[in-house]
Amino acid sequence: MTLLGLRSASQGDRAAAICHLDPIQIFSKVRIATKNEKRETKNPLRSSSSRRQAKPVPMTPPNIVTLFRMATAPILIWILMHSGPAASWLAAGVFFIATVSDYFDGYLARSYDSVTTLGKFLDPMADKLVVTTALIMLAGMTRMPHVPAWMVVVLVAREIMVTGLRAVAAVEGLIVGAEELGKYKMALQSIAIQGLLIHYTYLHVDFFAAGMFVLWIAMAVSVWSCVDYYVRVVAALRPKPVTAAGKRAAI
Repeated sequence: MTLLGLRSASQGDRAAAICHLDPIQIFSKVRIATKNEKRETKNPLRSSSSRRQAKPVPMTPPNIVTLFRMATAPILIWILMHSGPAASWLAAGVFFIATVSDYFDGYLARSYDSVTTLGKFLDPMADKLVVTTALIMLAGMTRMPHVPAWMVVVLVAREIMVTGLRAVAAVEGLIVGAEELGKYKMALQSIAIQGLLIHYTYLHVDFFAAGMFVLWIAMAVSVWSCVDYYVRVVAALRPKPVTAAGKRAAI
């Protein structure tokens, strides 16, 4: 009886020990699992869903045309470092191709429904890059007459201010669409720069004088559109007044 009692007691101790260890092992496994889950939530790159390879940025035909338009800016800089009728016509031809490509990539994006986020970002940037490059080079050329530097400062400052206002509105979650004045401004600037690049007189037409006349109109429309855009952004960001009923409900 004593031997049987000892054996049963030892077996009972072993069972109790096993029962005592199992919760610890389970608890440790649970802790390890929760730690791994926390690591995956803190670093999403380690999660199974994020292990999938990121999709590359789609190089659609409109985006390729937009990148081509941006590539014309350094070409314009190199051409406008030279003077003479040949360089003027060559620069005017490059700018004309860049202007036509602006319409062409928009037509492709609308026709084939290939509007991308990259395209929305690059398209206005390409327009501003080509226009500001041409204006700055025209103001810095040695040939006379040339574009007044202060007019270029006004036009470039307008683009910087509008870009800053768009960034502020985007941070607040607001999207303010482009107005018709901005489109007219871009069209007038393109026509003016085209005449200013040709510069010389052909067929009794002074292209520089004609370009300056259109550039004055473009500057007026540019300042007007900047003020209009500023008013629209400020009105959208202004907090709406709380009504009396709303205040009573909050109290």
